[in-house]
Amino acid sequence: MTKPLQLHEDRLFPAEASQRGVARRLYAEIKDLPIVSPHGHTDPAWFAEDQPFGNPAELFIIPDHYLFRMLYSQGVDLEDLGVPRRDGGPVERDGRRIWRRFAEHYHLFRGTPSRLWFDHALSVVLGIDEQLTPESADRLYDRLSERLQQSDARPRALFDRFNIEVLATTESPLDDLAHHKVIRDSNWDGRVITAFRPDPVVDPDFEGFRGNVEELGKLTGEDTAGWDGYLAAQRQRRAFFSEMGATSSDHGHPSAATADLDPGACRTLFAKCLAGDGSPEDHELFRAQMLTEMARMSLDDGLVMQIHPGSLRNHNAGLFERFGRDKGADIPTRTDYVAGLKPLLDRFGNEKALSVILFTLDETSYSRELAPLAGHYPILKVGPAWWFYDSPEGMLRYRRALTETAGFYNTVGFNDDTRAFLSIPARHDVARRVDCAYLAELVCTHRLGEDEALEVAHDLTYRLVKQAYKL
Repeated sequence: MTKPLQLHEDRLFPAEASQRGVARRLYAEIKDLPIVSPHGHTDPAWFAEDQPFGNPAELFIIPDHYLFRMLYSQGVDLEDLGVPRRDGGPVERDGRRIWRRFAEHYHLFRGTPSRLWFDHALSVVLGIDEQLTPESADRLYDRLSERLQQSDARPRALFDRFNIEVLATTESPLDDLAHHKVIRDSNWDGRVITAFRPDPVVDPDFEGFRGNVEELGKLTGEDTAGWDGYLAAQRQRRAFFSEMGATSSDHGHPSAATADLDPGACRTLFAKCLAGDGSPEDHELFRAQMLTEMARMSLDDGLVMQIHPGSLRNHNAGLFERFGRDKGADIPTRTDYVAGLKPLLDRFGNEKALSVILFTLDETSYSRELAPLAGHYPILKVGPAWWFYDSPEGMLRYRRALTETAGFYNTVGFNDDTRAFLSIPARHDVARRVDCAYLAELVCTHRLGEDEALEVAHDLTYRLVKQAYKL
């Protein structure tokens, strides 16, 4: 017996009738606005080469840590899901078997945003009208395999059908951006840009840090063994990324700590970290100084600065050894923004030409720290609910905690921050529905007129993100 896959038109709207009616009206006006995706991790090779996606397992499961981390938590080995090992050891290669295994465990995603995104991708994007179950797994695998080979399911065609106005990927300073060059020089008019992610060359704890800094010197012709040449190399790569379309940088530090050391102390600290002689405290101080240095560079070159702190990366040491980073074992930590950002804000906090977008995985900081900071300092905006909180409940908590102190206009709209290309329209649809639900509550409690709510809905969906990211 087949189970139909049907997405309810009122999903995520309020249960109360009058609020639901307002949410429907707001959503109808903004649901078809273009998607602006200013921060994410999709592969630019998809759009450069425009080849058909692989089988359903290769597309949906193997690259998506949102999905396989749940199965891993229930005892499924990543090898059995086809996730590549660092040592090239054996993993499941049969896409159909991986898909069956995923279908057997799909019930684990009940009530999660991953379920919303996955069902949306099947139904709205690929036209599947049957739920994924163990019984339907083979049928859907065959239908999807056939569907993915059709011309209108190729990356560029989907990009156009999703109504994406601009999409940013994220690359290391060591990347040659060859795929972005192919996209730029092609006759396709889709706008795919890069973002500058310097973590491999600013974090002494990043694997291969010393070699990465040496490679940075080779790429730029600068002497990166010394502090001045190291900074010059960073500026040169930022300029190259800007030439290739970047409007932002992104910084994934463990904390929000910043520092403002004198040049002599910077030289000494850099030499110690580069030589491998630095303590954990030295490494943290170096990362803190580099956030301030990057703010200084942003003031010069205009790149919007994103700070994504508060994730203890690779918490599962054994999993990291076998599979590497980004395998679902990054865990949120408490984050101090008030004291952590103070050195940077003392130096640059009143610079109207500088823009810094703050993210958090510590929801307790929303009303206590982030809203008051962004509600005061001209350089600061608060990024959208991120990662574990990119969810209906997380988005509502975000709005409730921030709006009274920071307002709507010290936030920056929505970004999907995803590696899963087919989830992009689903994620943006969820954000639009949740914002409309929240605005409907304000209307029905007479805190906002419906005409104003509609203007805010348009701003949250489209205007603010373009303004914040200079798009």
